[in-house]
This record gives sequence, structure tokens and C-alpha cells, in this order.
Amino acid sequence: MAPAMSKAAIILAAGAGTRMKSALPKVLHKVAGLPLLGHVIGALRAAGVERIVVVTSPAGQVVRDYAKAMGCDSAIQDQQLGTGHAAACARDALADFSGTLLIVNGDMPLVTGEIIAECLRAQARTGLAMLAFEPADPASYGRVLLTPDGFLNRIVEYKDASDAERGVSLCNAGCYAADAQKFFQWTQLLNNDNAQKEYYLTDVPSIARTDGIKCAIAVADEVSVTGVNSRAELAGAERMFQDRVRKRLLADGVTMASPETVFFAHDTMVENDVEIEPFVVFAAGVSVKTGARIRSHSHLEGASVASGAIIGPFARLRPGAVIGEGAHIGNFVEVKNAVIGTGAKANHLTYLGDARVGAGANIGAGTITCNYDGFTKSITEIGAGAFIGSDTALVAPVKIGDGAITAAGSVITQDVEADALAIARGPQTQKAGWAKAFRDKKKLEKK
Repeated sequence: MAPAMSKAAIILAAGAGTRMKSALPKVLHKVAGLPLLGHVIGALRAAGVERIVVVTSPAGQVVRDYAKAMGCDSAIQDQQLGTGHAAACARDALADFSGTLLIVNGDMPLVTGEIIAECLRAQARTGLAMLAFEPADPASYGRVLLTPDGFLNRIVEYKDASDAERGVSLCNAGCYAADAQKFFQWTQLLNNDNAQKEYYLTDVPSIARTDGIKCAIAVADEVSVTGVNSRAELAGAERMFQDRVRKRLLADGVTMASPETVFFAHDTMVENDVEIEPFVVFAAGVSVKTGARIRSHSHLEGASVASGAIIGPFARLRPGAVIGEGAHIGNFVEVKNAVIGTGAKANHLTYLGDARVGAGANIGAGTITCNYDGFTKSITEIGAGAFIGSDTALVAPVKIGDGAITAAGSVITQDVEADALAIARGPQTQKAGWAKAFRDKKKLEKK
């Protein structure tokens, strides 16, 4: 028997997602670079949930693979028989669990750990809780009707509601928290006596009431429980995510003159007193320290930027780029798997891949680290204070010593000693009058 855990969750992710019109399962479409399912898992972990079971369709192997990679178990819903049936499919996977169980949808990328925690706090009051919200436009959401003492009376679907009931603004968000053992007992009592012949989670609170358990209500903001069912809704969720992050960073002391043009990933870390100019994109895995400046039209992914560094404009930092304090990475410079030392500069038209650049080194325009021979990636080492002349090709593996200089236009294939000058280019020759003679000959050929 596995040890009992205090909190577990079932994520419902078996839906076909037909409105997405995609071969990729809906829950693996991304907001801010992370699958919808990943956002939900992250929120549950933030709320202290130790054990998670993702319910998938039989065809959802790719979802099960992702769940496993995220440290979750999975269960299969063989037939699409409703939300209650889907949750019950996790019974065997949680047979050894005793504690509080959450049931959440897998398509809510904006849910937070605090929202999950609020649902757990509500559950602690009575033994059962449901998440509700008040949308700006209730539209056709199921309405949540309360008793005079503030507990759930019943959930009524819009099509079945009276005019007075449709005037209620509180709506069902589809998430529940309950004692795990009791929850599975209640799901065994669900019936499919409805037009769709499906088993619904919305019937669980009424079954729990027969056990003397009231359903408490936790109220979430509309954004946090936004679901995604189409490409348009996916784009809408992305906008809401970006707006949330922009507001937080502005409040934390980050300068953005045009925040609506800056895009962040789910895990972007930006400290205070960073300046981000317009049209910057942060992909996953980026951290930027206090005092750095990210200039316009730069793209950063899997990179760290130290205090006082300047990136861009039009720079690209790829995974493994580590930019040191006060370093400059300028326009049309690409850095990949390279450590750029304190105060080093590569201001224009350069590729630094699989490289180590020492403090204070200067990399001239047009420099290329030739790091790949078609089979192997090799390292270029550039020493502190070295000066790499414009249009230098550094053929890795190669080392440039501290304080060394390479002449412009050189192809460096051998190590350069510290403080040496390396020249690797053909000697310049000159043929007097050759250009004029050439032109005269071509003019005669055209006659």
C-alpha cells in the first residue's frame, strides 16, 4: 500500500476538442509556451497537490506521455459518457489514496494555485466544495443557485432555467473538491437519466446532500477559470495571460514603454529596474537581472541576462546563452550555448555558438564561431580582453588567448597565444591597369 497523501487531483482531459480542428489534443495546445494541461498541473502543484491523475481518451497516448513526463499518473475513459463518468475512471488509480481530492478541467490555462487553494479552504468547511464565478456575460452558463445560508442549493442548466434563475450571475466553473473516498462513493450513485445519457459531476452535490454534506462555494474571478475550446479562445487565453504578466511586472518595477508589444513565456523571470523596449519576445527559460536593458525586436529563449547587460536591438539569444554583467549583445547578433563574460561586447552582425568569451573581450562585426562540422559541436574559447577583428571565422575547436588580437578577415584554425596577433588571410596583390583593360575588353565583346 502506498502511503496516504493529503491532497490529490483528477484532471479531466479526455475531451475530443473537435472545435480546435487539430491532430494535437486540445490540452496540449500552448499558452505562453506551455500546454494547457501543464498550466493546470502547475497550479495544482502550487496549491500543494502531491498526486495527480490525468483522465484521457483511449487515443490520448501523447497526453499520457506528457502527464508522465510531468510526474502524473493517467487513467483512460473508454467511452465519452460525461464528466462524472470521466472522474470515476480515476478510481482505480487512486484506490490507495485517502485525503482531499480535487477534480479540475484540463483546459484552464489561467487557473492559479491560489484559486485551487481557495477551493480547498471551502471544502474544509463542509467536506465538499465547488468553484463558481461571475462572468461579465453569463450567456448560457449553468447557474449556481444558493441556499439562504450561502451553500449550494442546485445547479440549473441555462436551457432549463426560469427567467428569474437566468438573472442569477453566479455560474458553474466545473471544479470540485471533496473527500476522495466519499467522492467515489457518490459517483457510483450517478445516473444518466437525461437527454444526453451521460453522467454529470453537477449531480454530485445533490447526492452528497443525502449524506448530510453541504456543498460550499468558492468564488473565482472569470479570467482564472477561462476554458479553451477553439483556436479563437486559445488566442483569447494568450492575451489574458500576457496582460496578467505585464501588469504584474509593471507593478514589480519593470519598465515597458509599450507593454502590449512585449510577450512573455509562462516561466519568464524579470527583476525590477529592467527596461524592456517594444517588440520583444521571451520564449521559455529566460531570466533577466536588475538593471539590464532589452532593446527592441529581440528574441530570447533559454537564456540568462545579468545586471547591466544590454541586449539588442534585433538580437537573438538561444538556449544556453549566458550574458554576463555589463556585456553588450548588439543588433543582428545571435548567441547559442555560449557564456559571454563581464563587459564583453559583440555589437553587430555576429554568431557566437558553443563559445566561451572572456571578460572585456571585443568581438568585431561579422565574426563567426564555426562550431559544427556536420557531426560534432566544438567549443571556441576567447580569452579576457581579446580583440576579434571584423569578419573573423573561428574554426572550432580553437582557443584565443587573453589579450590576443585576430586581424580582420582572418580564418583562425589554430590556437592563438595570449597577447599575440594572428593573421590568417592571403596576401594582397595588385595588377596595375588590369581593371581598365578588363572593362575595355568587355565593351568590345558587346559590339
